[in-house]
Amino acid sequence: MSKFGVLVMGPAGAGKTTFSNAIIQHLQTTRRSCFYVNLDPAAESFAYTPDLDIRELITLEDVMEELQLGPNGGLIYCFEFLLQNLEFLSEALDPLSEEYLIIFDMPGQIELYTHIPLLPSLTQYLSRQGPLNINLCAAYLLESTFVVDKAKFFAGTLSAMSAMLMLEIPHVNILSKMDQVRDMISRRELRRFSNVDVQLLQTDEEDSSVTANPMAKDAMLSGGSFKQLNRAVAQLIDDFSMVSFLQLDVQDEDSVAGVLSHIDDAIQFHEAQEPREPRDDEQEADHEA
Repeated sequence: MSKFGVLVMGPAGAGKTTFSNAIIQHLQTTRRSCFYVNLDPAAESFAYTPDLDIRELITLEDVMEELQLGPNGGLIYCFEFLLQNLEFLSEALDPLSEEYLIIFDMPGQIELYTHIPLLPSLTQYLSRQGPLNINLCAAYLLESTFVVDKAKFFAGTLSAMSAMLMLEIPHVNILSKMDQVRDMISRRELRRFSNVDVQLLQTDEEDSSVTANPMAKDAMLSGGSFKQLNRAVAQLIDDFSMVSFLQLDVQDEDSVAGVLSHIDDAIQFHEAQEPREPRDDEQEADHEA
């Protein structure tokens, strides 16, 4: 029996927990079952109490205090400890039926998604390749305010692509907090960001993404290295042609429902809900005849 789950990922401040809350509220409204898993050992408060919380196993605060580690090193230790105690997950998730959507709320440290093999090991255990047999996808959130700084947007897009390549599971990439930028940029321009148009970087020397950063401006004036780096990153993203973004406003129920429908498609949720056997159709046809 397959289970279904989504890893809510992205850099710090992208709105992962807020998005998780919006999905939970929508599922409750539509009478769907969900199971909320917090995998951030540094989390402090929740609108919805997690059904399973990594802080019951280990907390970042305790690790930093006892092992004298910094936040990033402590987080890596927490996930190494989780991988050594995977029964913590399996005991809670094994009894769940296919009716549940399991929401994994992940921490925001980008190193977990791009630099070290901890998350690939975890996703392999959770996914259909592992014993828990979860149809799993990732929802990678990027803050929509990044579109104001094009260099930052393409760096964020590169991190999303890195996570896609590293985890090797279906991805739904999301521009969050759309309510904050709708009055700052046109719909036509937003569509170009959603589809990651590399031509967005074809701007003049006084592009806002450069003038807002004096070091970047100096680099450009000393030979254009900053602009060349941006274009190289954009070209790499364009060559892979993997990343596009959905637009999310958690205050808009239709927006949340639209993103959830893409997640359901990625994990094939509806296809697994009591499929009809061919012989059942034949029996009905014979009965009608």
